[in-house]
Amino acid sequence: MTIFYQKTLKEGVNTLPEEESKHCAQVLRHQNGDEILVFDGNGGIHRSILTQVSKKSCVYEITESKYEPKKKFSIHLAIAPTKNADRMEWLIEKLSEIGVDEVSFIQTKHSERKKMRLDRLEKKAVSAMKQSGNPFLLKINELISFDQFLSKDQSSIKLIAHVDDSHTYASDSIQANESVTILIGPEGDFSLEEVAKAKEAGFKAVSLGQNTLRTETAGFVACCYINNANKF
Repeated sequence: MTIFYQKTLKEGVNTLPEEESKHCAQVLRHQNGDEILVFDGNGGIHRSILTQVSKKSCVYEITESKYEPKKKFSIHLAIAPTKNADRMEWLIEKLSEIGVDEVSFIQTKHSERKKMRLDRLEKKAVSAMKQSGNPFLLKINELISFDQFLSKDQSSIKLIAHVDDSHTYASDSIQANESVTILIGPEGDFSLEEVAKAKEAGFKAVSLGQNTLRTETAGFVACCYINNANKF
């Protein structure tokens, strides 16, 4: 059954947003009477029937709603965006598929990018949510400075990935059923000053393995470690 996304909806009759309506009618060629699923991005799965289909407007009636409970743990990835925007789009897509809760973009000493187009990333997140069947939409935050992020984070477990053979592996520093934030630096890694600041803010420096990973690969691997620790 085809999945659509609508953030705000009410019981009974609703109309899909214009872009979703066009996809429904013109691309998928749905007709009156077809059944669809509508996700609200907060765990709500709404089984519905299309009652009025046109090129720019698709009206549907909700016939059954159920709500998936949130996981007992959460993953917040804070990452320095790469110069190549496509690599961040790839990352957002994969994080959405595996159920990451939140992504923040941080500007560090060695950052390659100072601006982000969140609208493109949000579209990638919505598309991946629908493709994967995960009813929770990935939260994507604006780019902020490294220092600002350190002062805001309130997670139970705080990790910063840093290239140093003396650090323990991230997989050995994660506990099940906890909120985890992990910091991933740019291609030039975090500066030693930034690592020191993170430690002062309660973050533990960890390793992601012997090989040096690309920024987006490191972010994906780190989140997979957290999922695996929770048998998710």
